[in-house]
Amino acid sequence: MSALTNNISAVEAASAATPSLETQRLCKNFGALPVASDIDFRLERGARHALIGPNGAGKTSFVNLVTGVLTPSAGRILLGGEDITQLSRAARVKRGLVRTFQISALFRRLSLIENVTLAIAERDGTAGDLIRPAGRYRAPIEEAYALLETLGLADEAARPVYELAYGRQRLADIAVSLALKPKVLLLDEPAAGVPSGETGAIIDMIERLPADIAVLIIEHDMDLVFRLANRITVLVQGGVLIEGKPRDIAADVQVRQVYLGERDPR
Repeated sequence: MSALTNNISAVEAASAATPSLETQRLCKNFGALPVASDIDFRLERGARHALIGPNGAGKTSFVNLVTGVLTPSAGRILLGGEDITQLSRAARVKRGLVRTFQISALFRRLSLIENVTLAIAERDGTAGDLIRPAGRYRAPIEEAYALLETLGLADEAARPVYELAYGRQRLADIAVSLALKPKVLLLDEPAAGVPSGETGAIIDMIERLPADIAVLIIEHDMDLVFRLANRITVLVQGGVLIEGKPRDIAADVQVRQVYLGERDPR
């Protein structure tokens, strides 16, 4: 019994040590132009990790590679230790790799709860059943409403998305992503275009995300990054410049030179 217990403990320890998302020597070239160069990246389980860099650094290309929009020229992508490099975008979502977008991808003329219900039905493989009588899909509707209640959006559940303030639409994007039950959630500039008075609600929602979801935040808003991230990776010209804790990134001379535009005082 002791040996069995030890084996189980060893398996659990190995699982815990496996990052939620990893890239190994990930490369992408468009002809002679490299947009990703030997990127080794680890997103640990339950992490709140930010990816930053100046315009043209390769952040969007990296996310497109990870999510399957682009096919890498070389390297591997692992999700929970499983090689997903050759999987389709849809297959990656099914395995728990979910992304929000800089521009809302919601169905604007559908209500908020309809958007979330559709995501749940797609996750469960029952989206085709939504053309049948309403009683057939009570469960996904109830789950959608419960999720919106948890996120503080239930009061607006019946409103068409186009009627929501832009900041609330960004919250709705996150709600739809959570409906897919992600293991890894990529937040692509969640505060982009949101008035400063509304960013607090987005930060609050991200802070309240379940601890078992690994979150990668791609963002230009440094206040948001340094508030939310416990680790930061800086990309420059398609490669990793530096990675570390927020305080180390903020103090790094290279980051100040390349990202913040400061000169070396020496």
